[in-house]
Amino acid sequence: MEGARSFVEAMPDVERATERTHLVPRLAPDKRLGAVQQDADAESTISSYVTKEEQLLSATSIGERLPYNDYTTIDWLHDLVKDSYRARSVHALNGVRGVLASAFESGQGWIAAALIGVLTACVAFCVDIAEATVSDWKLGYCRANVFSNRDNCCTNRHPLGTAKVNLGEICADWHMWTNDYWKAFGIFVGFALAFGTISASFTMLTKSTLPTTAPGHGDKPQSSINAGDQGVVGKSMYLAAGSGIPEIKTILSGFVIPHFLDLKVLAIKAIGAVFAVATGMCLGKEGPFVHISTCVAYLVGMLFPKYNENGRKMRELLSAGCSAGLSVAFGAPIGGVLFSYEEISTYFPRKVLWRAFLCSLFAAMVLKALNPTGTGKLVLFETNYGVSYSPMHYLIFVLLGIAGGLFGGVFCKANFLWSKSFRKYSIIKEHPVFEVFLVVLVTGLLQYPNPMTREPGDTIIKNLLADCRGASKGWVCQQEATDDKGKYIGWLVHGTLVKLILTTITFGCKVPSGIIIPALDAGAFFGRLIGQWVTSISPGVFAMVGAAAFLAGVSRMTISLCVIMFELTGELEYIVPHMIAILVAKWVADALEKESVYDLAQTVLGHPFLDADHAMSLVQRTQELVECLIPPRQTMQDITVDVPKENKVSRRTLVEKLDKLKQRGLMDAGLVLIQNGMLQGYLAEGELDFGLNQLGKHWDLTSPIRLLGDGEDGEFDLSMFVDRTPLTICAKAPMEYLVEMFGKLGLRYICVLEEGSGKLVGVVIKKRLVVWLERLKH
Repeated sequence: MEGARSFVEAMPDVERATERTHLVPRLAPDKRLGAVQQDADAESTISSYVTKEEQLLSATSIGERLPYNDYTTIDWLHDLVKDSYRARSVHALNGVRGVLASAFESGQGWIAAALIGVLTACVAFCVDIAEATVSDWKLGYCRANVFSNRDNCCTNRHPLGTAKVNLGEICADWHMWTNDYWKAFGIFVGFALAFGTISASFTMLTKSTLPTTAPGHGDKPQSSINAGDQGVVGKSMYLAAGSGIPEIKTILSGFVIPHFLDLKVLAIKAIGAVFAVATGMCLGKEGPFVHISTCVAYLVGMLFPKYNENGRKMRELLSAGCSAGLSVAFGAPIGGVLFSYEEISTYFPRKVLWRAFLCSLFAAMVLKALNPTGTGKLVLFETNYGVSYSPMHYLIFVLLGIAGGLFGGVFCKANFLWSKSFRKYSIIKEHPVFEVFLVVLVTGLLQYPNPMTREPGDTIIKNLLADCRGASKGWVCQQEATDDKGKYIGWLVHGTLVKLILTTITFGCKVPSGIIIPALDAGAFFGRLIGQWVTSISPGVFAMVGAAAFLAGVSRMTISLCVIMFELTGELEYIVPHMIAILVAKWVADALEKESVYDLAQTVLGHPFLDADHAMSLVQRTQELVECLIPPRQTMQDITVDVPKENKVSRRTLVEKLDKLKQRGLMDAGLVLIQNGMLQGYLAEGELDFGLNQLGKHWDLTSPIRLLGDGEDGEFDLSMFVDRTPLTICAKAPMEYLVEMFGKLGLRYICVLEEGSGKLVGVVIKKRLVVWLERLKH
């Protein structure tokens, strides 16, 4: 055995680190592992699957863990303890090596955050430049440089340089495809259809089949399951579709979605966003930028030993990385940090706040240096209205807030119903590219006739925020300078309604897309419309406040949105109007629909997500006790192992138990070990599967398996995988206790004990609680 151990210790570390791999310094395996290593092959199997630090934890009462399976819940408490082991091993080093290791240990989080910001800005620069050029191809091209967009073609301002004097609206270098209205209409729609097909086709390359998570499936009696039932069927998702924010919220809450943050998804998300936004559909690239920045954070985290093998620490880095996405999308570094805190993250301690601040800062600095807009400024929609508001205008800001809340509430309900009805038709469900084709066609037909909606989404906002009392001579100001504004007001009404309808049917299509720009567009249209009857200040003020109100109604963002708006426009003077409109919009939208568009998207996509605050508000109205979540008797028999006094059970027993666990399709389930009815430990499904099917190859089928106690050399021992310190709760405890423990401690499971006797009566896993809460909503 000593020779075998020496042979294994001399082997190179062949483990490939992934986001689901645990964090390990190079430590020698614990001597206790000799109890499970029958020969060199068995030890090699353990070394290939179980990290060295996890092997060190086998000597403790919390037990070892394998890398997390796809679509399972991470164990926040276990990862916390494991990170403590890693930190202690680093600080235990002596001499110069110890000083350097400790310094790197303290600084690698800051280094990673800065690197994420820099790389995110570089990707955003490429996407911005490409999207502006491709989008303008619907109208014409630049003779001097076909890869130049219209603004750069007609001015002397260019990326990587500083802004120069505008050469005027008449541009000889820009060539329109045709001056005939109907031919231009056809060319516009044709290019849009081509771009939409390209974007959707790229998105199809990221199709992934995920195992479904359906608590309750395994609770059915065997007689009710058809003989031909193949178990729980997995679901398909397109990893690059949508904004990615609902999935990121799910990941940051502790679940593992396989391959969602891979380099392939990042590349396709970027390319798909370019062509999707270029179609002119009611979507934006700001949501995809959050996904892209999170992908960058994941890929950077893989380079640092502190993060690449610890699910808890990786999620801290991902939370910081999210801030860079909004920072580069809007040139709003502070708003990006607050967005990650308010809207995305479940776990956001102060050290994550500081690193998010640094990450967002570096992203903004690099993007300003790259200068994709050619203006040399971070502020996208800089305004200077020159006049302030008066108390009488508060009523108008409240009106805009009410309108924004109505828009948000109606939109959330309509989009949810659209996803549950129209997208259930087989031709749409099985051919998502066809749905994109139809949406692009409808979008082109409805938007091209309106001179304002014909432009890209960010250009629409810029035009609607214009102050016509200044030097602006755009189309909007020309229309407002005329005496007869009837047609112009009609276009504003048309723009508001079209944005509401098209955004409803667009959000959820299988292309990279965000909801932020379309909501801002609709609010700006409505605000500018209201401003036509208020002559005391510029209509652009109401367009700006209306945009914030409509986005607040859709997303329910508050503080972060207010900061983003003043960073977007540079108008610090109008923070109070923004606060009024945003709060009123949130209250009205909450009255119509409690959940934001991102929460509803999580429901439609079927991702397990535990919102502790929302869950608490649900259970406070039920007066339920923990015992209502105890699995049925048959289920408890299937997942309970009564361990004899010798602490060993037959292999056949565990194989049968594993088969029943797999039939349930939960992946987060496990076996509870009892003796005389008293809880002794918990063995998760992943570790049980590994022990029987990987380690088990080195023992014969009749060998008994040790689950508790100290093992001996040559024994088939799985006791190192058993958690001997499972958290417990009384069956008669209020449901608020259970929700608080899962939400604050990040538990995977909790064992339920009988009142008085302390005997085990049930087990509740996180997914079971999530599904129970979903049923309460409806």
